[in-house]
Amino acid sequence: MAIIAIIGAGMMGSALAFPARENGNEVRLVGTHLDREIISESQKTGKHPKFDTAFPEGVKYYQIEDVEAAIEGADLIIGGVSSFGVEWFGEKILPLIPEKTPILTVTKGLIDTEDGKLITYLDYWQDVAKKLGKSLSLNAVGGPCTSYELVAHDHTEVAFCGKDIATLSRIRSYMQTDYYHVSISTDIVGIESAVALKNGYALGIALTIGLNQSERGDDTPHYNSQAAVFGQSVREMSRLLAFQGADTLDNLAVGLGDLYVTVYGGRTRLVGILLGRGLTIDEALAELNGITLESLVVARRVARAVRVSAERGILNTADFPLLFHIDSILNEKAAPDLPWDSFRFEYTK
Repeated sequence: MAIIAIIGAGMMGSALAFPARENGNEVRLVGTHLDREIISESQKTGKHPKFDTAFPEGVKYYQIEDVEAAIEGADLIIGGVSSFGVEWFGEKILPLIPEKTPILTVTKGLIDTEDGKLITYLDYWQDVAKKLGKSLSLNAVGGPCTSYELVAHDHTEVAFCGKDIATLSRIRSYMQTDYYHVSISTDIVGIESAVALKNGYALGIALTIGLNQSERGDDTPHYNSQAAVFGQSVREMSRLLAFQGADTLDNLAVGLGDLYVTVYGGRTRLVGILLGRGLTIDEALAELNGITLESLVVARRVARAVRVSAERGILNTADFPLLFHIDSILNEKAAPDLPWDSFRFEYTK
């Protein structure tokens, strides 16, 4: 039995308590400063307020003030913060983690640099650790996994990535169950970039749903247009993975699975539909009570990086028409009508 401390009681971090505990581990769920009500409710009822199913018996709950006690003796730390908590996790949590304790993070996203590069959150945290004089084992999980379906024990296939295959194997042994299936890979850039990029492109696919609803006046599903934009997303994501130096495009499958599940559920789908209906991004967010979306962040960052790299002669913006259409909707409040002609291609051998 391992001791697993999960930092962040949001939906995905909390969902991982299910396979972790059901695999016979001691699980300590720690709320951030934003999760006080969740932890209080869990302590009282043994249930996350957004899940219908109670936590497995034996999960322990900690407020953020008790994080050091929760980390003590842990064999694995799971980082359950969203991309908006990346800096907080680096500043407040990384200094507390012993070098021998591996970290597995669920946080998905990329950071663009001034010279047009895109770096993963693992790279960002590795730089933070170096400044602290520490060498940490930083790993991440990617793949098509919604929290509520994981809690419901729907068969889920994910990939753990990190630098050391032996460490990844050990982490997998802690987490894998008969419904939570885990592949492992040392291609951090490939896995992390693929699952981050899907957030922005899912928004583009969801536009077609809203466009059809607006044009036809009903909710009848139209899959041709969704599939067409899905295909364009695949083309652009593969180009971006090659640009970033992913070891193998096999990892694109992880991102595409994630893209599929994101299109069919979640907040990114909702905001994409609203944008497709003709709302501005401000109006769409107001309609959804001002929720924060990682998809908006990653789309803007990737577009900035591609634009800078194009100015340096490394990339061609014409190869990313869907990305820049999404960017224009978010930043210039452009009309949602898709640039279909720019998706066409010609090939001859």
